Amino acid sequence: MAIRVVRLGSPRLPGEGLRLGTVRRPPRGVPKSEYASRNFYDAWLPELAPSDELVRIGLRATDERTWRAFTSRFRAEMKRPAPDRLLALLAALSRAAHFSVGCYCEEEARCHRSVLKALLLEHGATLA
Repeated sequence: MAIRVVRLGSPRLPGEGLRLGTVRRPPRGVPKSEYASRNFYDAWLPELAPSDELVRIGLRATDERTWRAFTSRFRAEMKRPAPDRLLALLAALSRAAHFSVGCYCEEEARCHRSVLKALLLEHGATLA
């Protein structure tokens, strides 16, 4: 059992399980009834996405210093009680089920999902 970290909208891998969208906004122009069938997500967890302000900072982070600042602020947001509890829950579930978490960004290294992956590991998650 394990969590995969994926790009939302990408083809699903065999055994991937339930796909959780950790994004601030639903996909544009996609009817809600088609989120799962178009490989975006089965359930939405915007609580594990950066705040609107932080999303803007992350999208503009073209240098390492700005990216580190984004990462630090996102980690601080994830220490709040609700996101921290969700991370602990997902970590516990990773030992009993296959599922995935993801975001739309093309490059994982410059996406909050890379930080989310590290946070899940720090909470004891099993990653694929």
